[in-house]
Amino acid sequence: MMTPEDMAALHAQCFQAAPRPWSAQEFAAYAQDTNVLIRFIEGGFGVVRVIADEAELLTLAVDPARRRQGLGDALVQSLCTGAKVAGAQDMFLEVAADNAAACALYSKHGFARVGRRPAYYAGTDALVLRRAM
Repeated sequence: MMTPEDMAALHAQCFQAAPRPWSAQEFAAYAQDTNVLIRFIEGGFGVVRVIADEAELLTLAVDPARRRQGLGDALVQSLCTGAKVAGAQDMFLEVAADNAAACALYSKHGFARVGRRPAYYAGTDALVLRRAM
């Protein structure tokens, strides 16, 4: 398990500019929120919020030195399972349109594009993806 400080440090490695890295205080607040699921794996973590029958994948961070080892895959699977157990019927997320690796990961797990937000991430479009649980 990672501390909020550990999570903030890893998040800063993964999201140096856009979206901005989250603070330890933000991660500590999410950890206290009963609607939030946080899943850890050595080298990464993910955060999902479930409200009523909808889930939103808020962030997913994998140590850049540990990418392409299946950690993201395991985290997405764990987060989807957790959200479904918590009652989610659908899960949404936003991803930078130019992040091919993340787009491929989410596609592999059944997420499909349902929208686009122009210039959402410092000039880069965000894709809104959805997966039925």
